[in-house]
Amino acid sequence: MRHARVGGTEQVLDLLARHLAERGHEVTIVCRSHVEPPHPSVRFAVLRRPVPGAAWRMWAFARDVERHLSGARYDVTLALGKTWTHDVVRTGGGSHRTYLERARPHERRLWRWRTPKDLAALEIERRAFAPGRYKRVIANSQMVKADVLRRYAVPEDLVEVIPNGVDLVRFHPRNRPRGAELRHALGIAPRQPVLLFVGGGFGRKGLGRLLDALPLLLEARPQAVLLVLGRDSAQPRYQRQAAALGVAASVCFLGQRSDPEVVYAAADLCVLPTWYDSFAFAVVEALASGLPVVTTDLAGASELVVPGVHGAVLEGACGPRELSCALVEWTDPGRLAAAGSAARAQAERYGIERSLERIEALLCAVAGGALACARAQA
Repeated sequence: MRHARVGGTEQVLDLLARHLAERGHEVTIVCRSHVEPPHPSVRFAVLRRPVPGAAWRMWAFARDVERHLSGARYDVTLALGKTWTHDVVRTGGGSHRTYLERARPHERRLWRWRTPKDLAALEIERRAFAPGRYKRVIANSQMVKADVLRRYAVPEDLVEVIPNGVDLVRFHPRNRPRGAELRHALGIAPRQPVLLFVGGGFGRKGLGRLLDALPLLLEARPQAVLLVLGRDSAQPRYQRQAAALGVAASVCFLGQRSDPEVVYAAADLCVLPTWYDSFAFAVVEALASGLPVVTTDLAGASELVVPGVHGAVLEGACGPRELSCALVEWTDPGRLAAAGSAARAQAERYGIERSLERIEALLCAVAGGALACARAQA
């Protein structure tokens, strides 16, 4: 529904549109709103009729997309949002039903489990994966692929796993000097262990249980510091939690910054004890920055982390003690020094260009098949 510079799916949309335009393809982004195009040749088809309420806006947009595509002459259509008209659908957020089951119980407003917007999203998703509605499906992790196969009986040979790519130039260990400057500005000594939590949606991403684990970590690593990068309207509640646990002096809330690569460079270990993330950009960005990662098996990107080599992958239901044990292990200076180069090497297998090229190849294959059929019929 929106083309923007902020957000995981929005980033994929912007980068992919630019990549395709640079390769000479004619790209149109169908949306309700947009910012500046990622490439001069990218066009927008804006479908924005006034509709009250989030649920009705979502439903109306899906309907408008259906009408728009019925009269358009595109070779191939890729869906990145909640619509049901497409040749290829990318499940960047995973199944909405799984999100409701796994993530929503840990969100701030528990009473909003089944809003009209949720019901609309579930129905749109059901239609999107109905037989005949798609030619191919892109999943950004094996976890999401398994979920789609289980929920909607999508034929396995029609699903291709293409992990989200990372900007290997922007996120790089050579940013360490800039990270040292940030540490100095925050009053953090060079040898203090620095943990980093990244992302909005603090509840879903597990900040609460990370704070619960800090007292045990601080018993072993009394100088450890936790940096929290991201914005969440519930931040005051987590600040109160840190104060109640007696760890407020060891936690620094940075808010949202335009230079996340510098914050990664200031850290020693990335921690994402998420309750559900279809992928989690933070994991691959941390690896690219040369940081080991402690996360859970409910993050799709945990599939990139080899336990004991690039960090630790805990069970989704892990408690504070299990988490703190992993944090103590991975804040050991010797362990950190050995993991840095391995983390970077792993990330280099998942550069953004490789990911975009794989999506481009899939789109061209689907478009080529459609054009061949059209020529045969003619």
